[in-house]
Amino acid sequence: MALDFLKWVKSRPGFQASDEVYSYFVDYFGRRKDFKATHEVLVDGRGVTEVKSLEALVDRLVRAGRPTQAVALFESMEKDYGFPRNVDALKLIVSGLCERGYASYAEKMVKSLANEFFPDEFICDALIKGWCVDGKLEEVKRLVDEMYRGGFEETEDAMKLFSRIREWGCYPMKYIFGPSLYQAARLGEGDEMIDMMKSAGYGDALDKKAYYDFLKILCGIERIDHAMSVFTKMKEDGCEPGMKTYDLLMGKLCAHGRLDKANALYKEAESNGLPVEPKAYKVDPRFAKKRPTAVKKEKKRETLPEKMARKRRSLRKLRLSFVKKPKRMMRRAF
Repeated sequence: MALDFLKWVKSRPGFQASDEVYSYFVDYFGRRKDFKATHEVLVDGRGVTEVKSLEALVDRLVRAGRPTQAVALFESMEKDYGFPRNVDALKLIVSGLCERGYASYAEKMVKSLANEFFPDEFICDALIKGWCVDGKLEEVKRLVDEMYRGGFEETEDAMKLFSRIREWGCYPMKYIFGPSLYQAARLGEGDEMIDMMKSAGYGDALDKKAYYDFLKILCGIERIDHAMSVFTKMKEDGCEPGMKTYDLLMGKLCAHGRLDKANALYKEAESNGLPVEPKAYKVDPRFAKKRPTAVKKEKKRETLPEKMARKRRSLRKLRLSFVKKPKRMMRRAF
């Protein structure tokens, strides 16, 4: 009925359906958990629907207890509904998830998209709020420590200033690139900074120590995959990694429970003639695989029909126990 009403209203002369109108219909169908109708409304409003409709959809998905669909929406919304897949949409979905206590889903989403949309101060604050709503203070402390190590706010300001230097007719010197490289690591722009240094003729500044400091920052903010890609680039540039670099990466890989890659690095360091020795590394509890806890089966209360059937079976067995069983007679041969 509501869909028919929407079609009828759109057909009226002088009426122009707006994003706000569509958001009301999305909210109405979402409240009824009729997300098939919601999909039809958004498909119909493609090109008209904007932030309000997206906000209504995310809100209703999260309220309905469907955080997985809210996360998957980010990948399909541009293709299905024409919503732009950008940082603002990511912030909206993360904020919606965190307000309802789905911080674990939001954090997994943010980490999976970190190479494309690196989390800023707003996203980190939303995640902290989400863990607070969920009542998990240990996760809040962990996230605050990661933010402190990352230094997001000051880093963004520094990088904006660095990018404007060329506009003012100044070209950064060798000693400016170094600190900027380490700050860029926090924002996921370190690879671009390395290329910029090479194009500016300061590639020789990327020595073993510079790469080690860069990798140390990446490992400090738990970006181990990015650290491994920079490690590969380091070797491609002809910069041979030392014992400290291998030890840093092996320790972090073991902390993440990725023992196969840590062993591969150990063998690589050994083949390069470095004095590596077997060492005990601790696995970080945050990344350790949790054993599935056995759920205790509660004793199901017997219904009256089940109880009567059990009694009938018992009585039948009791009656049969008094019946004299016939002896087996030997057959005579004729």
